Amino acid sequence: MTDPYQEALQQQSRSNETFPFYKFSGTHREIGRQYGEACCDLIKKHRDLAIRRLKADRLPRELLHETILRYRAFVQKYAPYFDEEVEGISEGAGISVADAYLLQIRAEIDNEMKKYTECTTFAVLPEATSDGTGIIGQNADLPAFYKEVGVVVEFVPDDGHAHLVLTPAGQISYIGINSNGMGVFANFLTCDGWKAGFPRYMFSRYALYCDSVSEAIEALRGLERASSRNLIMMDKYGNAVDMENTPERDGLILPEQGILAHSNHYTLPSFAGEEKLTGTELENSRARQDRMQQLLTDNRGKLNASLMKSLLRDRETYPYPLCRMPGDGANGAPDYDIITFASVIAEPSKGQMWVALGPPNQYEYKLYSFTS
Repeated sequence: MTDPYQEALQQQSRSNETFPFYKFSGTHREIGRQYGEACCDLIKKHRDLAIRRLKADRLPRELLHETILRYRAFVQKYAPYFDEEVEGISEGAGISVADAYLLQIRAEIDNEMKKYTECTTFAVLPEATSDGTGIIGQNADLPAFYKEVGVVVEFVPDDGHAHLVLTPAGQISYIGINSNGMGVFANFLTCDGWKAGFPRYMFSRYALYCDSVSEAIEALRGLERASSRNLIMMDKYGNAVDMENTPERDGLILPEQGILAHSNHYTLPSFAGEEKLTGTELENSRARQDRMQQLLTDNRGKLNASLMKSLLRDRETYPYPLCRMPGDGANGAPDYDIITFASVIAEPSKGQMWVALGPPNQYEYKLYSFTS
């Protein structure tokens, strides 16, 4: 099928517009308050848009808050420092704790969201790059309004590694790197058995408190997980792994020839019975994963951050492209308002990552690194 954007975009200069950047430091409560104060308007906008998207406004507010706060006990059990940050956000932004938690668990409270096809991830070990530097990242696909509320944040807590993350405003965890050479990125996976537990969006930053892939795997296995999520991780020691999981179990995928790629369906045979994507949704996910795998394999030995910028702008498999544009779904792809709202390429061992507002074929990448 012909891509209606292809010819026009080849002639169009890219915008230098970027996501806003913030740095928050101190205790976790102080970090949360700073976050809430600095991003107050964006956080409230995210909350209002998320409630509208989830149709949560149809529920009595008291029932919605009761549902949301069931997850809080698991955060307090496994990562009380995250609970402190969420409390701080509520104080700084002037919203309720329940509303602040809504932004952390929006996926868990909406069954319909379990059918979305969001994000294509990759990891390339040093042996497969042009300069011996491992790279990891993703095209992050979400409803189009997320490009209006995305932020890049450097978290510098008193008691642990600094984290450099891309996240929707008000969320304390999405995707990124830590100051000790770890990178964690993620994809939506669809299965049954979701329940109250430790929220899926927090998996990635929880793993960023670790120093290595093996330590992160052990930590994630110790959680009572609420839901499913695919995690792709890399450390400064030259290790990478893809971790497919359900709320109850997980499976690991190791790189082949130094390369990993993933999208939104289970690929391990042991998880075949868990998959809930069907039809065009499953076709979409398979097309994106196959294309990412092909591009990485074809360019093995030449891969670096600069080349990845071009690869992540790829639309060759339209209407199921890596770089998703507004309206793609109108031609048969699912989730018609899902776009690549951001694109991220990271070199965890160097403590730096490039982030583009999305879709990335319309925007330039900006380099971020730890400031302290």
